[in-house]
Amino acid sequence: MALFDPPIRTRDRLTLDGEGSVQVALDPADRIGTAKVFAVYGKGGIGKSTTSSNLSAAFSLLGKRVLQIGCDPKHDSTFTLTKKLMPTVIDVLETVEFHAEELRPEDYMFEGFNGVMCVEAGGPPAGTGCGGYVVGQTVKLLKQHHLLEDTDVVIFDVLGDVVCGGFAAPLQHAERAVVVAANDFDSIFAMNRIVAAIKAKARNYDVRMAGVIANRSAATDEIDRFNEATGLKRLAHFPDLDAIRRSRLKKCTLFEMESTPEVDAACLEYKRLAAQMWAGCEPLDAQPMKDREIFEFLGFE
Repeated sequence: MALFDPPIRTRDRLTLDGEGSVQVALDPADRIGTAKVFAVYGKGGIGKSTTSSNLSAAFSLLGKRVLQIGCDPKHDSTFTLTKKLMPTVIDVLETVEFHAEELRPEDYMFEGFNGVMCVEAGGPPAGTGCGGYVVGQTVKLLKQHHLLEDTDVVIFDVLGDVVCGGFAAPLQHAERAVVVAANDFDSIFAMNRIVAAIKAKARNYDVRMAGVIANRSAATDEIDRFNEATGLKRLAHFPDLDAIRRSRLKKCTLFEMESTPEVDAACLEYKRLAAQMWAGCEPLDAQPMKDREIFEFLGFE
């Protein structure tokens, strides 16, 4: 896979994968097979990894075979599932001088809560390399070792805001993308830009927007107002529960926390969300706003 591939030719005309961009292009041989593939995005620190891990756990409790791929050099996406920080694909490739044929699946894939399989793609050191290349190499490894053939659901947990084509690379593999957002200015502002990135990828790939997961919020009025203006919809709502914060400290999923009415309600919401996503989320043709437009739209006097 080249880091800088030529524009994609579609219907006998050249189109860029996003206006004015030169991005990592997907090798057709690297397409993920029959699994349902979801990419989880959102502002940095909004709770994507917590959401992804609990969603993976919920899918597994519904009887699905789940693979979660963390796409962050911090490799902290899956530790509530595995109870440890796993080595990244980049880490283990370095140990064999990037001779991928020398790796075994157990070198980079680990089993977590209720059979969820976990991979941390990792990434290059800050300011060097391309995160999209790392995602591509991870998928290649998984396919070479036939690890996607017995998988029902793949969840990409993606680093922070979309800042370059590389970090949009999981969208080349995903069927649906979801955004995690709180009911505040910063995460909704970031969500708007993420929606624009997904819309750009949808020109040349199968990915479509599925909706918004409201997280760490008592209310959802600002999210709902943004959704109504742009054509999005809310898929689920998780309030700001201290039990969720403590589950991270205890290095476990929410499903392993002591039962309380609030925890039980959140677990049921995760299972409901997983069932909805498995049944199929309607593709949304959301229309993101320009930065200045959403700046004026958000908030109140």
